[in-house]
Amino acid sequence: MRASPPKKFLVIGPSWVGDMVMAQSLYRLLREREALAEIDVVAPAWSLPILNRMEEVRRAVELPIAHGRAGLAKRYAVGRALRAERYSHAIVLPRSWKSALVPYFAQVPIRTGFRGEWRHGLINDMRAYDAKRLDQTVKRFIALGLDAGESALPPTPVPRLRIDAQAQASTLERLGLPRASDVVALLPGAEYGSAKQWPANYFAELAARLARVGVDVWILGSAKERPLGESIRAAAAHSGVRNLCGETTLAEVVDLLGATRVAVSNDSGLMHVAAAVGTYVVALYGSSSPLMTPPLTDRKHVFHLDLDCSPCFQRECPLGHLRCLRDISVDEVCSVAGTVLGEPLFAPNREAGHEPHA
Repeated sequence: MRASPPKKFLVIGPSWVGDMVMAQSLYRLLREREALAEIDVVAPAWSLPILNRMEEVRRAVELPIAHGRAGLAKRYAVGRALRAERYSHAIVLPRSWKSALVPYFAQVPIRTGFRGEWRHGLINDMRAYDAKRLDQTVKRFIALGLDAGESALPPTPVPRLRIDAQAQASTLERLGLPRASDVVALLPGAEYGSAKQWPANYFAELAARLARVGVDVWILGSAKERPLGESIRAAAAHSGVRNLCGETTLAEVVDLLGATRVAVSNDSGLMHVAAAVGTYVVALYGSSSPLMTPPLTDRKHVFHLDLDCSPCFQRECPLGHLRCLRDISVDEVCSVAGTVLGEPLFAPNREAGHEPHA
């Protein structure tokens, strides 16, 4: 009796850095269930460096369409070009109707996705969207990798991005960064808005304290975040603090985070990258919730005050005080970083009345 050929998946990936990292949990689940499964991912151009660091992904297919645009002709062209691949299954992670077009145009016979906006016909393996059961983004992703009718969620496979050691060494040399044993990355940006950002002056004070005891501090982010990074570097006023925002590609950031021991981060895409390369993550949550999008690692400390007004999921604090982040003190964050680094100088200032929040 001839064995069935391995499944061949076409996955329509999400549009945000953090979600793209968390989607690797789905790819790992698919490969756990069928070791020879082939997985191709359709995704925007910016995310290709992330997908290229996932061992489970055979091929990343660029979708040359700006975020939010329908781009029907381009989606048709991509789908038609993929017909020759003869995929057995498609999994559509976004819930929009347009995200389901490429696998439909590619004539994939089984197209799995959640019930969403006007997708009947485009999705022919429609799954119910139970927000209470699927209370985390990563659970929503792995649920689409289950067989129809299967309800019990398996343990979540955690993302693991590959570090390119040769590229890492080249990036360190290009930027003039020493191969230090103690490096802390600061990730002060958050694409969604200011209600997810720990105050810049808090990051600056943290950077100064770390640098004064010989810890190298790298501020990482996009070119858009360079002014923010520069304000932190200037306020820290120490040569051990480097503002690298805008000086690196996304692939280089992956490798640089792999060279750090601790990453102090807002709830952002780079927080998930840091978790996926094995860095200890100190995560700062304000308007969002660690119950929904936690860093998928055991090596973490999460700060979330759980105020009456949070999580509000707003871009800016609707009450104007941003207490959900301002009340997370530098002393507390410094203490956690110091514990990981084995540096006793970062004891919290208990005389000021600050107690750790976990």
